[in-house]
Order: sequence, then structure tokens, then C-alpha cells
Amino acid sequence: MPTVDYRSELQCLVAVRGHPFDRNAFAAMFEGMEGIGVTMVDQPAAALLMNAQAMRGFDVLVLYDMPGLDFDAPDGAPAYVDPPEALVKGLPALLEEGKGIVALHHALAGWPTWDFYGDLLGGRFFYHPGTLRGQAVPDSGYAHDVTQRLTPVAGHPVTRDLPASFTLTDEPYLAQLLEQDVTPLLHSDAVYTREHFFSAQNAVRGEMYSREGWDHAPGSNLVGWAKEAGQSRLVYLQPGDGAGAYENPHYRQLVENAIRWTARRRSE
Repeated sequence: MPTVDYRSELQCLVAVRGHPFDRNAFAAMFEGMEGIGVTMVDQPAAALLMNAQAMRGFDVLVLYDMPGLDFDAPDGAPAYVDPPEALVKGLPALLEEGKGIVALHHALAGWPTWDFYGDLLGGRFFYHPGTLRGQAVPDSGYAHDVTQRLTPVAGHPVTRDLPASFTLTDEPYLAQLLEQDVTPLLHSDAVYTREHFFSAQNAVRGEMYSREGWDHAPGSNLVGWAKEAGQSRLVYLQPGDGAGAYENPHYRQLVENAIRWTARRRSE
């Protein structure tokens, strides 16, 4: 059985905003996690807290935000916005403090002009064609309400206490992954080819569920991973679009395990 330290409540700063979500349903996901306290802060204020001093009272930073994108820009929305200098200095310093980081779902699209951020999370969701580590890449794909079977990779603390597989209806991404940098945790049986996704750029231009003029190479079915970042541990979980995930007991277990492991409250 895993070793869990409940001697003091584990504190999470949860950064939100930038993408629509059911705030009450999302908050309820954390309520059953014994010994875990959550403080939810909206962007852009959350970015000002992502530094060693402001995070002194927190064990884990949970990212459920999508900063760096201006969807109200008159032309070419979303326009890309650079991160504030305080964050550019503060987040790397936070990693040297060893604070845990758990990133969920649309966080993969955050801060598209900041290469450090994509490297930190282990991948990128692009709203416009761009570059990743010097290679040209297309805009990413999305698909709503896809029922998929998720298979945890056994033997890691983040997948402990989970069944061999479970079903979840959610929004998968056809995005860019840096698989060589991460430890796999979760795979999906969804089909990661162009024919099963729609163009993110077409969607923001008003053409929902369109792949017209869009091409994307087949992608990976890896939808959850862990990695080291400075002195910190990071977990990214691609599922998490809405109540179907929030209310799923196995998804909740994944998120709780990720919080405890990144906070070093789970045994290795």
C-alpha cells in the first residue's frame, strides 16, 4: 500500500481561467481528497503568485489555465501574449524550490510564445501553425465527447490504486508531445489521426468541426506523463475537459495521486 503523510494538510494553488469550465463541478473534484486543501486563483493574478516567495505556503501548483492567448483580438485570434517578466523569473525559481506541478487538459496551450513553458509541460497545443524546437508544426486538433478507454501504466505512484483500464468521455487533442522527455503514465485507445480531429485554427475562425485545408501527421496516444523539472516533479494529464472527467472516480484518483506524488507525499 502507498505511504501517505496526513500529518498536515497538503496545500494546492490552482490556477484557472482562459478556457470555459464549470467552476463548481471542478472545485467539487477536490473536495473528497482527504488532507488536501485548494486555493483557486484566476489568471492573470495567478501568474503573480508563481514564485518561491508567494508559493511558500503551498506544496503543489495545479495548472488548469490557458494564459498567453487573447481571444478578443480583432485579427488572427487568438493573438499570442508574452508572459510577464515576473513569471519568466518566478516560475524557474519555483522549480528550484522543488514545488510540485500538476498540469491538466487545456494548460497544454498556455503561453505559446514561451519555449520554456512547452518544455516544462512536455508538449504543446497550438491554435495556429508554429514551431516546436525549431521544427514547423501545424495547428493542433480537438474532438469533443469522445468515449475512450484509458490504460494506466502500472508501477508508478501516480497510477496506483487504478484499474487496468477505465472508460472516460472527454476531449482528446491531436497535439505535439515531447515523448523523449517524459515517463508515460496513461494511454488512450482513441484514434490519433487527422480524420478523427478538427482544426483548432479553423474553430477560432468560426468554422467549428472543420478540417478544411488542415493537415496533421498521426499523433501519439499518450495522454498522461510525469517528468522531472529542476528540483520539482511534474505530471500532465490530458483528460479533464468537463464534468464527465471531474466526476469520474478513476480520473479523480489520478489527479489526487499526481498531487501527492509531486508534493512527495507518495512513496516512490
